[in-house]
Amino acid sequence: MAEESRDERFLYMISCFRPRLKQVIRVQPVLDRLPSLSAEEREKVRAAALQRGDVEGAEELLRAVERGPRGCGWFHEFLQALEHGGCSLAACYVNPSLSQLPSPAEEADHDLCVHLVQLLHSTLVDKMQTMQVAEKCLQMGIFQEDDLDRIHTVTDNHGNRDGARELLSRIVQKKDWFSPFLVALRETQHGNLADDLSGNTEGTENRQNGMKNSTSEETEVTSQPGYTVVEDLKQQENVNDSFSSENSVLETSIGKNSGVSDSDVSIGDGSVGNLNENLGQSCTTSDSDDDELESRASPEPDLILRDYQMEVAKPALNGENIIICLPTGSGKTRVAVYITKDHLDKKKRASELGKVIVLVNKVPLVEQHLRKEFNPFLKRWYQVIGLSGDSRLKISFPEVVRRNDVIISTAQILENSLLNAAEDDDEGVHLSDFSLIIIDECHHTQKEGVYNNIMRRYLKEKRKNRKLAKENKPLIPQPQILGLTASPGVGGATSNSKAEEHILKICANLDARRIMTVEEHASQLKNQVKEPYKKTVIADDKRRDPFRERITEIMRDIQNYCQLYPKSEFGTQPYEQWVIREEKKAAKEEKRKERVCAEHLKKYNDALQINDTIRTVDAYDHLNNFYKEEKSKKTVRSDDDDDDEPAVSKQDETDEFLIGLFHAKKKQLKELARNPEYENEKLIQLRNTLMEEFTKTEEPRGIIFTKTRLSAFALFQWIKDNPKFEEVGIKAHYLIGAGHNSEIKPMTQNEQREVIDKFRGGSVNLLIATTVAEEGLDIEECNIVIRYGLVTNEIAMVQARGRARADESTYALVASSVSGAVEREDVNIFREKMMYKAIQRVQNMPQEEYLKKIQNLQLQSIVEKQMKAKRDQHKTYKKNPSLVTFLCKNCHKLVCSGEDIQVIENMHHVSVKKDFQSLYNTRENKTLQDKHADYQTNGEIICKDCGQAWGNMMVHRGLDLPCLKIRNFVVVFEDKKTTKHIFKKWGELPVRFPSLDYAAHCPSSDED
Repeated sequence: MAEESRDERFLYMISCFRPRLKQVIRVQPVLDRLPSLSAEEREKVRAAALQRGDVEGAEELLRAVERGPRGCGWFHEFLQALEHGGCSLAACYVNPSLSQLPSPAEEADHDLCVHLVQLLHSTLVDKMQTMQVAEKCLQMGIFQEDDLDRIHTVTDNHGNRDGARELLSRIVQKKDWFSPFLVALRETQHGNLADDLSGNTEGTENRQNGMKNSTSEETEVTSQPGYTVVEDLKQQENVNDSFSSENSVLETSIGKNSGVSDSDVSIGDGSVGNLNENLGQSCTTSDSDDDELESRASPEPDLILRDYQMEVAKPALNGENIIICLPTGSGKTRVAVYITKDHLDKKKRASELGKVIVLVNKVPLVEQHLRKEFNPFLKRWYQVIGLSGDSRLKISFPEVVRRNDVIISTAQILENSLLNAAEDDDEGVHLSDFSLIIIDECHHTQKEGVYNNIMRRYLKEKRKNRKLAKENKPLIPQPQILGLTASPGVGGATSNSKAEEHILKICANLDARRIMTVEEHASQLKNQVKEPYKKTVIADDKRRDPFRERITEIMRDIQNYCQLYPKSEFGTQPYEQWVIREEKKAAKEEKRKERVCAEHLKKYNDALQINDTIRTVDAYDHLNNFYKEEKSKKTVRSDDDDDDEPAVSKQDETDEFLIGLFHAKKKQLKELARNPEYENEKLIQLRNTLMEEFTKTEEPRGIIFTKTRLSAFALFQWIKDNPKFEEVGIKAHYLIGAGHNSEIKPMTQNEQREVIDKFRGGSVNLLIATTVAEEGLDIEECNIVIRYGLVTNEIAMVQARGRARADESTYALVASSVSGAVEREDVNIFREKMMYKAIQRVQNMPQEEYLKKIQNLQLQSIVEKQMKAKRDQHKTYKKNPSLVTFLCKNCHKLVCSGEDIQVIENMHHVSVKKDFQSLYNTRENKTLQDKHADYQTNGEIICKDCGQAWGNMMVHRGLDLPCLKIRNFVVVFEDKKTTKHIFKKWGELPVRFPSLDYAAHCPSSDED
């Protein structure tokens, strides 16, 4: 029983101090002293240490110890192995007697000493004669023969500096090492180094020598000059928990941390709580000891960088503007957190104001970065907050900035606030309010993107500072810039010089002094980010497709009816572009017949594309739903809603022809759609690929990337309807975007989060996603990533492939032989190689030449923006609202004048025309239902005469208002000559409309 309880105590000590143990265990010497460990376990530990570094090796060793044989002195063997293997500090932490357990004060002193070595690391490495000091440390009993042999080997093979690094990384893992280390330095003629170290630590040195200071001695110590520096350092760095984060440079090989998981302790019912009860019965330690253990058992997560991460971070840690280019899954965000903490710590030490803003381009990334990275690592020291358009804050953005140290925000929020500041609004902020700006997915910093608009302001201020410097005037403070990307791309370049120019443009836009990629530690990065096995699955579709034949026959009939003849093939993107152009042209020319026919041709073309991608039944349903909708729009019941009252048809000759044509072929199309004989060959190949991948691994996890929301939903339905997928354990769900410009109802941010959480938890193991999941979103490691007929650019390819980062993973492209997808994928692979070559050429460019090119590109960018602003100013707001009228796109009825339009929140255009409601009907449209802070949209409005959609009803502060979508109207300008136009967005219309006059439209009250 006593042996059993001692074993439990050992396990408990390991669970309590696991993060510290992983930092202070040297795997190989300990492993050599564990004869009871099986050869298989030994090999597993050795491989982990070799491939992923000592920290990961230590984690594997601790797991092996926990799995090892109970009783028979197993844990005593492990304790002896630690003591004789040069890991005396680790032995103090696992010894269940608690007699040698460092107190919190001793831990703090140890951490402070480590921190001092960290601060003087480069000096020690440069000036220390490694072998002299190492041999002295052996004589004094700090080191063992193993330590000396290893330091000797590193020094012989890699030189004195690397030997010094090895020495420092080993000495900080010893017990009571600091004072003897100072003696060793002094006795080997390194007195100046000892003085540098001891200048701030006399109080600490005394305590490490075991002195029990009396009150008078304490007074004496605290009166020494060095003591106040130590206390300041303690306050600034909170060193009690900073051992791991500050020691990262001292690590020769650093692995990925893992906290204490449920599987780490497996006694009783597997919980630490149960273990405590058992310990309470059998241990002689006092309650206060247990309480102390409890209070120290769950430390903050360790902020540690691997060698390759530290390599790319170094210039940023020195305050330079850089771009960090690391592949998906390699920990870019962790590097950003480390740089953020280092930046804020330095600002604090210098008594300067530090403020960091992290900009993202997608709303879900705000919460993800906050919850998974920035908050866990920084909350102890700094105020961290996340903001997006979805946030509901009762205070203004400038106030949020004032109250917090780290703000994670969508870029548009910052841009809006910068615009407010430019208009002398109190609700604005300036770039100078921040000391560091981190731009996530920074390859988007180009053209008119929001990132680039923010950076152009920065570049203007930089140019202004040059002028102010010449005039000896105070400069505008400018933040440091850090860009993060997995792939900057080549911007469609077809030659090496154009690819290089694209990389230089991105660098110029971010004012980066250099673009960082991993070179020195490339092998470690390769071990961390596994390259998936790539394969291309060709669907060689030679089968007859009678459904497609029927659809093309209908399309020819429509083309003949309206006399429109394209030059493109049916079912292609060029055909779609042609038909959209024809629809716009006919709308402007008030040719209703041609416009409506073009609209229907687009729907048939969509059906052909769906038929080529997914099931024929999905293509049929798409058409059937459209014609159901058309029929309901063209059929209006009387206002009294009497079901016995016959419906009145609003169909004209064109409507009757088109609706009649579909209904004449409907039965035949339905039969063909239901016939399994005509199953899509691509789907067969997709099914085979999924079956193969999901049966060859124990815990499969995958993502299928597809082009549209419709295809994502249809593939989900296909998997759900097929029981064979369930048999092999496939649990699928779709993941689509949150925007509203699609026929499929969008996913809310909460719904997206819920699906990703299910994927993490394993209740979903296959995501069917649009490009929303390609970039940035934190999605678990996958065994299989499939791009299903979807090929965009080299950036998307790198991002998608990066999702396949589990061991032995597969990246597959499933496409038909005639789609051109395989060829486009080959082009992307070529462009990716071109990109890395271009980055290398930019990195190898002489600094003077690089900076000159960057300055020229920055000037070019500012001039281009100024020219665009002039052009926009020229065409914007030159028209008076009274000169504009709006016609229904379908029946060309006059709807309203520009004078009837007012704007809510600078974006929602509503009609305030008297009796406007007499012109439209409202009907429910579930895809439009959405709630906001001050308004909500809840129904579609359609033309009373022809059923054309106009927009939707919105409730704004109690007012029911019709919100119009400009794409549903023909805009007529009654200027010197009458012109007609079709616009996609209100922003394209060269007219400024007034804000909504709420008081004028608010229902009057009888009480005054």
